[in-house]
Amino acid sequence: MTNPITSLLVANRGEIAVRIFRTARALGLATVAVHSDPDADALHVRSADTAVRLPGAAPADTYLRADLIVEAARAAGADAVHPGYGFLSENADFARRVEAAGLAWIGPPPQAIEAMASKTRAKELMRAAGVPLLEPVDPATATAADLPLLLKAAAGGGGRGMRVVRDLDSLKESLDAAAAEALSAFGDGEVFAEPYVERGRHVEVQVLADAHGTVWALGTRDCSLQRRHQKVIEEAPAPALPEELRERLHTAAVAAVRAVSYRGAGTVEFLVGADGRPYFLEMNTRLQVEHPVTEAVFGLDLVALQLRVAEGEPLPPTPPEPTGHAVEARLYAEDPALDWRPQTGVLHTLSFPEHVRVDTGFTAGDSVSVHYDAMLAKVIAHAPTRAEAVRVLADALSRTRVHGPATNRDLLVRSLRHPDFTAARLDTGFYDRHLEALTEGAPDPALACLAAALAEAAPAPGAPLAARLGGWRNLRSQPQTRRYTVAGTEHEVRHHPVDRPGVHVLAAAPERVTLEVDGVRRVFHVKRKSNTVYVDSPLGSHTLTPVPRFPDPLDRTEPGSLLAPMPGTVVRVAEGLTPGTAVTAGQPLLWLEAMKMEHRILAPASGTLTALHAATGQQVEFGALLAVVQEETPS
Repeated sequence: MTNPITSLLVANRGEIAVRIFRTARALGLATVAVHSDPDADALHVRSADTAVRLPGAAPADTYLRADLIVEAARAAGADAVHPGYGFLSENADFARRVEAAGLAWIGPPPQAIEAMASKTRAKELMRAAGVPLLEPVDPATATAADLPLLLKAAAGGGGRGMRVVRDLDSLKESLDAAAAEALSAFGDGEVFAEPYVERGRHVEVQVLADAHGTVWALGTRDCSLQRRHQKVIEEAPAPALPEELRERLHTAAVAAVRAVSYRGAGTVEFLVGADGRPYFLEMNTRLQVEHPVTEAVFGLDLVALQLRVAEGEPLPPTPPEPTGHAVEARLYAEDPALDWRPQTGVLHTLSFPEHVRVDTGFTAGDSVSVHYDAMLAKVIAHAPTRAEAVRVLADALSRTRVHGPATNRDLLVRSLRHPDFTAARLDTGFYDRHLEALTEGAPDPALACLAAALAEAAPAPGAPLAARLGGWRNLRSQPQTRRYTVAGTEHEVRHHPVDRPGVHVLAAAPERVTLEVDGVRRVFHVKRKSNTVYVDSPLGSHTLTPVPRFPDPLDRTEPGSLLAPMPGTVVRVAEGLTPGTAVTAGQPLLWLEAMKMEHRILAPASGTLTALHAATGQQVEFGALLAVVQEETPS
């Protein structure tokens, strides 16, 4: 056994740092956080015993500075470093620095990380180990028979640098774009191509290995529901897999582990075609975001096992038997209806039901920063059967209250209740086919607007008698009128201090209104922050913006103006784009990088670009004018 660990630094932020600290405390370890300037008061900092500042805001200046993190560990007296996931978690040089400093590295050997760091090199190793995989295609000699192709960054993951190519004419442009994004994200512009498997399933195997030759294959996970090649909903075990295929995946995963003398926790990812044939995708040499579903099914704490393996302890010969089914959903501050656009701002409310597991890096009052990933929390349900776990998770999310930035909460609930998902008809094209239906048809906001108007008119507790009587008079008053904007549509509410037909106001207070509508009683929770009203009820959640009676005449934007939807960096401008260029509706004009994602800025209409205020490499603030398109007038 190596020297026991006494103090653990987590070289990460957000929910994974909080989650690792939770286990560290349970094991009696002291905890050390590192933080950038925007994260100075973040939950992971508040959760640790000690914190060390990494000066700056950008990841390149903070969480990606291996030298600063090793210095922080020494300064705080830590004797071990856990990298979490993302940032430096799969950086072999960082692992070597940690070990060279005499600190325990809570991860696989640096040489194993290095072997799997390049997807092209990893495929060579897996081919030699007999692991099934897709053969690469040389883009220079690709023909129509090779289509469709998937372009992937050799050094990356998380969907960065990935493109699907369906016609040869767009291959070169897609290669250039994928290489540029890969270089920006990973510092390595190498891109390779392989056949794109239509309607494939993303199935992975959680592995755990010790230094004594024991390797566990901890079941399967299905992570097929993805947006932009990034996972949204995961579950364990992967449903509707033949037992023979499940065993084949386990065997291949163990072979991959032994091929690189792996130690610790990792994940071997596969693509399973519609014909049931599996293909190796990559090996993640770290803990995965979706590890809680495996923990729930096997009754394990994978972080605790990582620490014990790092201390040299052997694993038992076999893992425990799995029980039941677990499903996880990633709650993001993003708007799926607007091309998954990340959102920022203060979380005024963030509360979850108590009967599900929640891993989060936020509490109410925290702010979602422009600098990092927009994931707010992971919500996990475990039950004896898949159907029950899915139902429990959907219900828990529907009862979750989150006020502030827009989120994908409603999309998650609808996804979990979609007939294809409940029937386990899963593949990576789920959102390509169903996104429009999943983001439209929001519940009617009429009652939510009424509840908001009643709450606004209700006197505060302890108000004078005249206010509580509502300005009583012995003549019937005129109806009160209020207007709200909901999802871009204006709604007018006209209400009397007395009930209207079919609707009875049972109680009205500034934050809670009880209505009886056609004999059905419902409670509406109302919360107002600044110029936004949030209404939650069993009918759904709505975000309302009160419309002022007298709009500011200066609050206008020139028609055709393209404004930055968030702070970020302009990473690309369409080739040949200059004032006077003719553009078509929906044509990508600019690419903006923010919150670990690349966002296309599209022409709002066909016409002429009359102004261009953005250049590659330029930092822009929210609402900055990027360009102006003058719409062509019908002849």
